[in-house]
Amino acid sequence: MASSSNIRQLIVSETLNQIPKEAQVTKIEFEGPEIAVYVRNVNFIIEKEKVVKDIAKTIRKRIVVRVDEDSRKSEKEVVKYILSAVPAEAKITDDDISFDIVLGEVIITTLEPKYFYQDNRALYKKIFTETGWRPKIVRKPPLKSRIVDAALKYLVSESDERIKVLRDIGERIHRDTLFKDQYVRMTSLGGFMEVGRSSILIETSESKVLLDFGFNPNAPDVKTSMPRIDVLGIKPEEIDAVVVTHAHLDHCGLIPFLFKYGYRGPVYATDATRDLMVLLQLDLLDISKREGRPLPFDQKHVHKALLHTVPLRYNEVTDITPDIRLTLYDAGHILGSSIAHLHIGNGLHNIIYTSDFKYGRTRLLNKASDEFPRIDTLIMEATYGSSEQPPREEAEAKFLEIIKKTVERRGKVLIPTLSVGRAQEVMVILVNAMEQGLIPKIPVYIEGMINEVTAIHTAYPELLSKELREKIYSGVNPFTYDVFKILYDRGARHEIVESEDSSIIMATSGMLTGGPAVEYFRLMASDPKNSLIFVNYQVEGTLGRKVRDGVKEVHMVVDDKIQVVKVGLEVYSIDGFSGHSDQRQLLKYLKNLTMSGLRPKRLIVNHGEPESIKTFVREVVKMKAKKELHEDLEVYSPRVLDSLSLVI
Repeated sequence: MASSSNIRQLIVSETLNQIPKEAQVTKIEFEGPEIAVYVRNVNFIIEKEKVVKDIAKTIRKRIVVRVDEDSRKSEKEVVKYILSAVPAEAKITDDDISFDIVLGEVIITTLEPKYFYQDNRALYKKIFTETGWRPKIVRKPPLKSRIVDAALKYLVSESDERIKVLRDIGERIHRDTLFKDQYVRMTSLGGFMEVGRSSILIETSESKVLLDFGFNPNAPDVKTSMPRIDVLGIKPEEIDAVVVTHAHLDHCGLIPFLFKYGYRGPVYATDATRDLMVLLQLDLLDISKREGRPLPFDQKHVHKALLHTVPLRYNEVTDITPDIRLTLYDAGHILGSSIAHLHIGNGLHNIIYTSDFKYGRTRLLNKASDEFPRIDTLIMEATYGSSEQPPREEAEAKFLEIIKKTVERRGKVLIPTLSVGRAQEVMVILVNAMEQGLIPKIPVYIEGMINEVTAIHTAYPELLSKELREKIYSGVNPFTYDVFKILYDRGARHEIVESEDSSIIMATSGMLTGGPAVEYFRLMASDPKNSLIFVNYQVEGTLGRKVRDGVKEVHMVVDDKIQVVKVGLEVYSIDGFSGHSDQRQLLKYLKNLTMSGLRPKRLIVNHGEPESIKTFVREVVKMKAKKELHEDLEVYSPRVLDSLSLVI
């Protein structure tokens, strides 16, 4: 039970001293960031929750109490008991029951979670007491996610390896500190004075932590597509932890690369980020293979990263190294996106890394969090640091007016879109408009990866905006609205385009660089009755950018032949749907942090083209001169491979 580490011995001793003998403790293990206490007495877990919370406060660690493996009933017995104990109205079948052996949880998926929480959680407690397995009640999503199901099955199938991983991580975290000299240094590895390959290295005397490790597939060469960890001479196995703020590939695309070259530590992210990350990494592998551009990792490294991912909830304080604690906050950017707060040492230094964030209302997600315990250094994105987006209401009105006019002339609307976030936002807008009679109720055809991503959204309603979450909990789910038609057959594209009936087509990719949107564009481009609406940024050099800028014909490869496509349809670009904060929101965020009393000492600006960052920094300096920000705020805009000493 004890270990050679003094700190672990102290934790075990203190925990044992405070847990009553009635708990019947069998062992204490260090599993990832948690101290896992195994007991024989199930009733102790249910009835003495306060005791456990008090111990956690005393030792300042996350404690979880589990029933000892030998005191749990067999999985077959548990399934039989649950099916007999749960009311028929809950509509539970044996397919809705699965087991997480590592966590000692029985996962029950149901359309009616309320039955488990009625009468002071009577049914929940009964199952726990009778079986020894802690019930995890999951609301059954209306759309089935292939990735979520596959990830769960994989983690269950690798239970033995997973417990080894967690205990190895536990030893890494709960070890004695080695050095008395304390310092904190930040090095920009990617995503500074540029957009893409985001990555930051935070170093202390005890730890090396990566914040994101992204990939830029549009970079001209390998060197500029990857974070520059190679220059530092740091081997992946020397990294203590990786934090992934969200699932966009420019922030997580090369996480599997680390595992290929020796990294065996934890990856911290929200559950939703974990699922979307796996989906997008596997899709990236598939696309790269088809295009003959091999990546420096393969599927087994994606699976290895999944096995090492430790999911965290928002506002949950977690030890990730001996001297760093991590808390994730809602970033409002995409599903599961996070602002990362690093608390270093015993009050030595506090870093807030916003990553990509949205400080404004959207129909899909809540506004980014701006409440933190303390900030010394703020690392802040400035993607739109030089521009302002139109108000969301104005953007929606313009979007709906285009659709209405197109339908009136019996045309069709093509919306090339990003599969994560933007597509789901557009779906919610369309449903709301149709329900209010602002646009006619017509078919909305969905193709590409959008449906799988939407299914993941339905699995995490608690992460969606308050209004949307309440709708879903009341039984009204916009994502299952009857106008949405999911397409799996490529042959249906011609039929849809040639039909005399108006329709809306949502397809990837959002920049017309590949995917079904490109063929829909080719089929629809010549007809002036049709409209194309871009709802996301079009990068220079892409087909989408050329079309947006007014090109009248394009050359496309069809069946290995060059085809000239006339562009006669109406083309629109709607600003205002971005998941990033614009200049006004960025400055407001910074001002609000100052006014709340947090007063960061240092602002480091990243994730933006050089002009965007320079413009934003000038605006910050103006605010300092007007005393809208405190005058002693230091402002930095480093480049890739620049280092800053935050604590000397």
